[in-house]
Amino acid sequence: MLLFLSVYLIFLQHHYIIPEIFFLALGNRHPRAKILWMGILQKVKSNCYLCQKADNYNKWQCRPCNQNNIGIRCTSCNKTKDIALISTPWPLYSRPSIQLGAIKAYLQSKHPDIEVHSDHAYLKIAAGIGYQLYHEISERTWLAEAVYAALLFPQRFKEIERIFYRQATPGSIIRKTGLKKIMSVVKEATDAFISQRNWGNYLLAGFSVSLCQMTSALYVIKRIKQKFPELIIVIGGSTFSGSTTPDFFKLFTEIDVVVNGEGELPFSQLVGCLKASPVLSELPRIRGIVTARTTNIDDASKEFQQMKSLTALPPPDYDDYFELLKSSPPQNMLFPTLPVETSRGCWWQKISASGKSSGCAFCNLNLQWEGYRTKGPVQVVDEIDHLTGKYQSLSVALVDNVLPRKNSKKIFEKLSLLKKDLRLFSEIRATTSEPELKKMAQAGMQEVQIGIEALSTSLLKKLHKGTTAIQNLEIMRDCEALGITNISNLILQFPGSDEQDVAETLRALEFAIPYHPLKTVGFWLGLGSPVWQDPKVYGIKSVFNHPNWGCLFPKKVFTRMRFMIQAYRGELGYQRKIWRPVEDKVETWQKTYTELNGGPVRSPTLNLRDGRDFLIIRQRNLNSETINHRLVGTSSLIYLFCRRHRSLKRIRDQFPTFSEDKIVAFLKMMVDKKLMFEERNRYLSLAVHLKPRR
Repeated sequence: MLLFLSVYLIFLQHHYIIPEIFFLALGNRHPRAKILWMGILQKVKSNCYLCQKADNYNKWQCRPCNQNNIGIRCTSCNKTKDIALISTPWPLYSRPSIQLGAIKAYLQSKHPDIEVHSDHAYLKIAAGIGYQLYHEISERTWLAEAVYAALLFPQRFKEIERIFYRQATPGSIIRKTGLKKIMSVVKEATDAFISQRNWGNYLLAGFSVSLCQMTSALYVIKRIKQKFPELIIVIGGSTFSGSTTPDFFKLFTEIDVVVNGEGELPFSQLVGCLKASPVLSELPRIRGIVTARTTNIDDASKEFQQMKSLTALPPPDYDDYFELLKSSPPQNMLFPTLPVETSRGCWWQKISASGKSSGCAFCNLNLQWEGYRTKGPVQVVDEIDHLTGKYQSLSVALVDNVLPRKNSKKIFEKLSLLKKDLRLFSEIRATTSEPELKKMAQAGMQEVQIGIEALSTSLLKKLHKGTTAIQNLEIMRDCEALGITNISNLILQFPGSDEQDVAETLRALEFAIPYHPLKTVGFWLGLGSPVWQDPKVYGIKSVFNHPNWGCLFPKKVFTRMRFMIQAYRGELGYQRKIWRPVEDKVETWQKTYTELNGGPVRSPTLNLRDGRDFLIIRQRNLNSETINHRLVGTSSLIYLFCRRHRSLKRIRDQFPTFSEDKIVAFLKMMVDKKLMFEERNRYLSLAVHLKPRR
């Protein structure tokens, strides 16, 4: 060994280049020689194994590529490059991306030697085309995907145009502008964003891809890759969780890596490996990281790798979003809503040993997570306090799929102690109690999306909601009483629904008129949802990609990839027919509510005032006189007792001195007047207390 090294030193003095394999062989047989070789290689003139350029200044830094190889790179290549995180249209422009904010904060905590830039590209495009136009496009999935699909595949313009105008509402700004004009302004704004960065300065570019972002992400990736083919492109997000097939990397050759599931751990490990060796062929196996090399041979790489606890997560970093907003002209300034998460996953959803889900039948929102994890109340409140103070914004959206069962009350109690005039939004379960809602309202909850989905108990059972129609009406009334706007949905045309479900819905709608109207949404089949997993249970004959994808994408993509929005065969015409009366009734409900609450003084259309030993109930109706009701004595006490839905037995036990016949007669009269709702011998008082008890 000493003889070999002596020969090497003689050659080194004369600047001869020694074949690397000579020293690899030597090092493999003699580890000490390998260490010495790594130390003195700095004086060798050769080509950088990354950029293939010779170093004229003799500044070499060497490194082990992996356990069995040695490579050298020049000073410029050895410098750790930055990381770009990108979110393309069409998320809400008034919110920073929590996906980007969370990943950026975590990466910077684990890799303080790198700069992470989060590009909220959708905000730039929204400012470029106008907020109103952007908003209208972003509300419709097929409109959003069509715009960039037409830019990606101009040869498919005719097919894409048909989808676009089929989805665009007559008289809307979208129709007035037209697809070609929208494409032009979107392309100009998107290309301007792409050209603003020198993508060659980045180690990798990571794209978060969720609903309505698929074609926009693919377009941006394609344009960047055309100019910077060596840039490593990484994608993640709910759109691609669990759906990476062996054909994926053949269909989208510009994409190098897919992050499957939650991103923090696998993405951070990916960055660590690429910092040491930015060569994908040398990438070791990482759980949750899928590449063209691993998708065929390594099923483990498709597994999730997620954090056991959320307590170690730093607050999301939204600096880049707000810096971008500061640079906007005055007419584009806005007060953003800050996304915050208190949990990940859904405690209502359970996964069986076979991998099937037992949660809400239609839901596929939790494909990127396993189980349910929460942050502690102190952590959540500190995070909200930190973010609202740092970014000088008081609007906060809790973006959980469902709030924690145990901690949510404590969270809102502690938020109230911040003494900040917060404006909160959250998605909540219909089982949320009135005391919990009051805590939310006191903390600043102004808008909620409740998991109502149906006003038929038989349909709710098919949906696996674990709730009843009377529970849904109760929480709708409580929100009305507390001044919390309820922006919930009513699912129509659910496969397997029948005329009984429709009849129950139509009856319940008669009693829901006093409350904020629900929004009707047609059922759509989500990839990975319980309905998709067991279609025959719901009367579905076959499942396949939604035909609209076949218009947006070339045939080779459409036939070889599974998309998040699926389609099916099975009594679709029957479903549309039986649910039409519900659509009409909800439309009337929406108009009635708007007219009754359109005056300068807004008050619930069905309200009560408590006179201690009597009640006055005021019932406002459209195109008819207001009706006033007075309840005294035991009648008023029964009505107040049924502010929580009660069984007939509970009511009898509560008022033993009142005969059962009189109780039943009173309850029937209240139901006939639509002052109470009855379902399976359970009763609920519907009037909204003008001054709800705290």
